[in-house]
Amino acid sequence: MIIRADSLAATSWKNGGGVTREIAAGPAGASLDAFAWRLSLADVASDGAFSAFAGVDRVLVLLDGAGMRLTQADGRVHTLDAPLAIARFAGETPIHATLINGPTRDFNVMVRRDRARAAVDVRRGSHSLGAGHDLTFIFCVRGRVHIKAADDTRHTLETGDTLRLDHAAGLQCDASDETSWLHIDIKTETGT
Repeated sequence: MIIRADSLAATSWKNGGGVTREIAAGPAGASLDAFAWRLSLADVASDGAFSAFAGVDRVLVLLDGAGMRLTQADGRVHTLDAPLAIARFAGETPIHATLINGPTRDFNVMVRRDRARAAVDVRRGSHSLGAGHDLTFIFCVRGRVHIKAADDTRHTLETGDTLRLDHAAGLQCDASDETSWLHIDIKTETGT
Protein backbone atom coordinates (compact mmCIF):
# COMPACT_ATOMS: atom_id res chain seq x y z
CA MET A 1 0.00 0.00 0.00
CA ILE A 2 1.32 3.44 -0.97
CA ILE A 3 0.65 6.35 1.38
CA ARG A 4 0.94 9.51 -0.70
CA ALA A 5 2.49 12.65 0.80
CA ASP A 6 -0.56 14.79 -0.03
CA SER A 7 -2.88 12.45 1.92
CA LEU A 8 -1.25 13.18 5.31
CA ALA A 9 -3.29 15.36 7.67
CA ALA A 10 -1.59 17.84 10.03
CA THR A 11 -2.37 17.66 13.77
CA SER A 12 -0.87 19.33 16.85
CA TRP A 13 1.84 17.58 18.85
CA LYS A 14 0.88 15.83 22.05
CA ASN A 15 2.38 18.80 23.98
CA GLY A 16 1.04 21.41 21.53
CA GLY A 17 4.56 22.55 20.52
CA GLY A 18 4.48 21.68 16.83
CA VAL A 19 2.71 19.89 14.00
CA THR A 20 2.83 16.21 13.09
CA ARG A 21 1.54 14.21 10.14
CA GLU A 22 0.95 10.55 10.93
CA ILE A 23 2.01 8.22 8.12
CA ALA A 24 0.96 4.94 9.74
CA ALA A 25 0.45 3.42 13.19
CA GLY A 26 -0.44 0.07 14.66
CA PRO A 27 -2.85 -1.07 15.67
CA ALA A 28 -4.93 0.97 13.23
CA GLY A 29 -6.70 3.86 14.92
CA ALA A 30 -4.60 3.63 18.10
CA SER A 31 -4.28 6.81 20.16
CA LEU A 32 -0.91 8.32 21.10
CA ASP A 33 -1.15 6.43 24.40
CA ALA A 34 -1.98 3.05 22.85
CA PHE A 35 0.09 2.54 19.67
CA ALA A 36 2.60 -0.31 19.36
CA TRP A 37 4.44 1.54 16.59
CA ARG A 38 4.04 4.85 14.76
CA LEU A 39 5.66 6.62 11.80
CA SER A 40 5.18 10.35 11.29
CA LEU A 41 6.57 13.60 9.92
CA ALA A 42 7.05 16.56 12.24
CA ASP A 43 7.50 20.26 11.52
CA VAL A 44 9.51 21.99 14.23
CA ALA A 45 9.15 25.78 14.04
CA SER A 46 10.60 26.84 17.40
CA ASP A 47 12.76 25.72 20.30
CA GLY A 48 11.01 23.70 23.00
CA ALA A 49 10.47 20.48 24.88
CA PHE A 50 9.66 17.23 23.12
CA SER A 51 6.53 15.34 24.13
CA ALA A 52 7.25 12.52 26.59
CA PHE A 53 6.37 8.95 25.57
CA ALA A 54 7.08 6.55 28.44
CA GLY A 55 8.17 3.07 27.35
CA VAL A 56 8.74 4.16 23.74
CA ASP A 57 11.99 3.98 21.75
CA ARG A 58 12.34 6.81 19.23
CA VAL A 59 14.35 7.35 16.06
CA LEU A 60 14.44 10.82 14.51
CA VAL A 61 15.83 11.56 11.02
CA LEU A 62 16.37 15.16 9.86
CA LEU A 63 14.74 15.71 6.46
CA ASP A 64 14.86 19.47 5.85
CA GLY A 65 16.28 22.58 7.46
CA ALA A 66 19.58 23.51 9.10
CA GLY A 67 18.87 21.11 11.94
CA MET A 68 18.55 21.07 15.69
CA ARG A 69 20.26 20.05 18.89
CA LEU A 70 18.38 17.71 21.20
CA THR A 71 19.61 18.15 24.76
CA GLN A 72 18.70 15.49 27.31
CA ALA A 73 18.21 16.29 31.02
CA ASP A 74 21.51 14.48 31.75
CA GLY A 75 23.38 16.84 29.39
CA ARG A 76 23.80 14.43 26.49
CA VAL A 77 23.31 16.20 23.16
CA HIS A 78 22.15 14.73 19.85
CA THR A 79 23.14 17.08 17.01
CA LEU A 80 21.21 16.78 13.77
CA ASP A 81 22.97 19.29 11.54
CA ALA A 82 22.84 17.68 8.10
CA PRO A 83 20.04 16.11 6.08
CA LEU A 84 19.50 12.45 7.03
CA ALA A 85 21.30 12.79 10.39
CA ILE A 86 19.79 10.35 12.93
CA ALA A 87 19.14 10.50 16.68
CA ARG A 88 18.00 7.52 18.78
CA PHE A 89 16.64 8.00 22.31
CA ALA A 90 14.11 6.78 24.86
CA GLY A 91 10.76 8.54 24.66
CA GLU A 92 10.56 9.12 28.40
CA THR A 93 13.85 11.05 28.38
CA PRO A 94 13.24 14.78 28.88
CA ILE A 95 14.52 16.44 25.68
CA HIS A 96 14.76 20.11 24.76
CA ALA A 97 15.13 20.94 21.06
CA THR A 98 17.11 24.00 19.96
CA LEU A 99 16.86 24.90 16.28
CA ILE A 100 20.19 25.67 14.61
CA ASN A 101 18.91 28.17 12.02
CA GLY A 102 15.17 28.16 11.43
CA PRO A 103 12.43 25.52 11.09
CA THR A 104 13.07 21.85 10.38
CA ARG A 105 11.14 18.80 9.25
CA ASP A 106 11.93 15.34 10.58
CA PHE A 107 10.85 11.73 10.15
CA ASN A 108 9.89 10.06 13.42
CA VAL A 109 9.70 6.34 14.23
CA MET A 110 8.30 5.34 17.63
CA VAL A 111 7.90 1.80 18.97
CA ARG A 112 6.58 0.78 22.35
CA ARG A 113 9.55 -1.28 23.53
CA ASP A 114 7.47 -4.05 25.14
CA ARG A 115 5.50 -4.54 21.89
CA ALA A 116 7.78 -3.79 18.91
CA ARG A 117 11.31 -3.17 17.60
CA ALA A 118 12.35 -0.97 14.67
CA ALA A 119 15.40 -0.80 12.42
CA VAL A 120 15.84 2.45 10.46
CA ASP A 121 18.42 2.80 7.66
CA VAL A 122 19.20 5.77 5.41
CA ARG A 123 19.73 4.81 1.76
CA ARG A 124 20.89 6.58 -1.38
CA GLY A 125 20.57 5.24 -4.90
CA SER A 126 19.67 1.61 -5.67
CA HIS A 127 19.66 -1.25 -3.15
CA SER A 128 18.45 -4.83 -2.88
CA LEU A 129 16.72 -5.62 0.41
CA GLY A 130 16.29 -9.09 1.87
CA ALA A 131 13.17 -10.39 3.53
CA GLY A 132 11.76 -7.89 5.99
CA HIS A 133 10.21 -8.30 9.41
CA ASP A 134 6.48 -8.08 10.06
CA LEU A 135 6.27 -4.64 8.43
CA THR A 136 8.54 -2.94 5.93
CA PHE A 137 8.27 0.74 5.02
CA ILE A 138 10.11 2.67 2.32
CA PHE A 139 9.91 6.47 2.66
CA CYS A 140 11.14 8.57 -0.28
CA VAL A 141 13.00 11.55 1.18
CA ARG A 142 14.00 13.13 -2.11
CA GLY A 143 13.68 12.02 -5.73
CA ARG A 144 11.92 8.93 -7.05
CA VAL A 145 12.26 5.25 -6.04
CA HIS A 146 11.10 2.37 -8.24
CA ILE A 147 10.41 -0.76 -6.18
CA LYS A 148 10.00 -4.33 -7.39
CA ALA A 149 8.79 -6.94 -4.89
CA ALA A 150 9.72 -10.64 -5.00
CA ASP A 151 6.28 -11.41 -6.48
CA ASP A 152 7.03 -8.93 -9.33
CA THR A 153 4.64 -6.28 -7.93
CA ARG A 154 5.95 -2.81 -8.79
CA HIS A 155 5.57 0.54 -7.06
CA THR A 156 6.91 4.05 -7.66
CA LEU A 157 7.41 6.53 -4.83
CA GLU A 158 7.82 10.28 -5.28
CA THR A 159 9.25 12.64 -2.66
CA GLY A 160 7.27 12.30 0.59
CA ASP A 161 5.52 9.05 -0.37
CA THR A 162 5.68 5.90 1.78
CA LEU A 163 5.26 2.23 0.79
CA ARG A 164 3.99 -0.20 3.43
CA LEU A 165 4.48 -3.95 2.90
CA ASP A 166 3.49 -6.70 5.31
CA HIS A 167 6.00 -9.59 5.49
CA ALA A 168 8.06 -8.44 2.48
CA ALA A 169 9.93 -11.36 0.88
CA GLY A 170 12.57 -9.11 -0.67
CA LEU A 171 12.72 -5.88 -2.65
CA GLN A 172 14.74 -4.32 -5.42
CA CYS A 173 14.76 -0.53 -4.98
CA ASP A 174 16.05 1.39 -8.00
CA ALA A 175 16.89 5.08 -7.76
CA SER A 176 19.46 7.58 -8.97
CA ASP A 177 22.47 8.33 -6.77
CA GLU A 178 20.89 11.71 -5.93
CA THR A 179 17.76 10.02 -4.54
CA SER A 180 17.57 9.46 -0.78
CA TRP A 181 15.13 7.20 1.05
CA LEU A 182 14.55 5.49 4.37
CA HIS A 183 14.13 1.75 4.94
CA ILE A 184 12.21 0.91 8.11
CA ASP A 185 11.61 -2.65 9.34
CA ILE A 186 9.29 -3.22 12.28
CA LYS A 187 9.06 -6.46 14.26
CA THR A 188 6.00 -6.69 16.49
CA GLU A 189 5.16 -9.05 19.33
CA THR A 190 1.87 -9.97 17.66
CA GLY A 191 3.11 -10.03 14.06
CA THR A 192 0.84 -7.16 12.99
